[in-house]
Amino acid sequence: MKGFIKQLRLIFLFLSLIGCFKNGTSQSKLVFDSILNAKPILKLVKNDLKKYRLQIIYTQITRDKDGKPAFNDFMYNVDSSNYFYCASLVKLPCSILAFEKTKRLHLYSNTIMFTDSSSQCHHTVKKDPTSINGFPSVAQYVKRMAVVSDNAAYDRIFEFLGVDEIHTRLNEMGYKNMRIVHRFGGNCYGPEQTLTNPITFLKNDLTPITSLPQQEASSDYRHPLGDVKIGKAHLNSENRKVDGPKDFSKMNYMSLENTHSMLRRLIFNNEMPESMRFKMMEDDRLFLIEQLTIFPSESINPSYNKSYHDSYKKYFIYGDSRKNITNRDLKITNIVGQSYGFMIDCAYIHNEIEKVEFMLSAVIYTNEDEIINDGKYEYKTVGLPFLAELGRQMYAYELERKK
Repeated sequence: MKGFIKQLRLIFLFLSLIGCFKNGTSQSKLVFDSILNAKPILKLVKNDLKKYRLQIIYTQITRDKDGKPAFNDFMYNVDSSNYFYCASLVKLPCSILAFEKTKRLHLYSNTIMFTDSSSQCHHTVKKDPTSINGFPSVAQYVKRMAVVSDNAAYDRIFEFLGVDEIHTRLNEMGYKNMRIVHRFGGNCYGPEQTLTNPITFLKNDLTPITSLPQQEASSDYRHPLGDVKIGKAHLNSENRKVDGPKDFSKMNYMSLENTHSMLRRLIFNNEMPESMRFKMMEDDRLFLIEQLTIFPSESINPSYNKSYHDSYKKYFIYGDSRKNITNRDLKITNIVGQSYGFMIDCAYIHNEIEKVEFMLSAVIYTNEDEIINDGKYEYKTVGLPFLAELGRQMYAYELERKK
């Protein structure tokens, strides 16, 4: 009986991690009403949810005397059918899957990796001046994605994985509605987007270890929300204004719940039953968490200049300032997205000194003129001020919460 109860608890933990259980709406309302009425910028967005497409997930984390965490989720206006473009959020699952794949191939994640081309729109990549040895690797690409959200690094990892493999593994993990079907660069269109490059892994003396052929998707992986269109007008690939909304139906998709769940599973992977854990090397898991946490100024190989300020990828708490962050006790392990007026942050926020530990995810849409791709978005005047203040208010709430 005890074994059965333990298994039941593990199943409930897993289901909660993939977003199947939610706290009661009345309790969530009490929490968010006090938070969203605290400052003018929060009230501004709260009072026009339709315009700003706001969604928030807040997870309280309480540990028992043995340090085991328990999670309590609070949802605000969360609706997977309330579409937002996920942008760079896809770098999180692709990083995890890439580390799983190197383990499966019996390769170290820092093994030299050459990308060849099988189409005119593909790139051949055999050098990486940002790495210690001057060569590319899965670990180096993941680092560049995690620290500064590097798009070219994402494209190489997307090609390494292949579209079929991405979706097969996401389905196995319970994320049946995620959709990752395109690069961010390379001018690939139509079927070429899902035709991915041949890859070769090599020893340090450049002797080949193993080669992977080009991969072609076996399905078109339809958007889980069907036809998705946003805006009243948009600029096309030739920078010409087109009346009518932009069609997002052939673009990547991740819901806020799935993103929040995936980061939580990464952080608390070892609390999961073994059969449900991410299948990566523990060193790679800790490496990914570290890279998602550090500031660009803390990175070595690559080193980043001052244009990558400390808050470059830390929207919560710090996003409305470019000053150097001096509080190194407060750690934010997060993934962000920003594109077409959408801003998203998904974060694990913790401070051992002040005994604060929680998760927060939010998405906001800032596009006053409703023209997609014109570059005129209210990121600096609404998006970042809102997310930064939301983070500060939630942190203050956590400081006062009885644990």
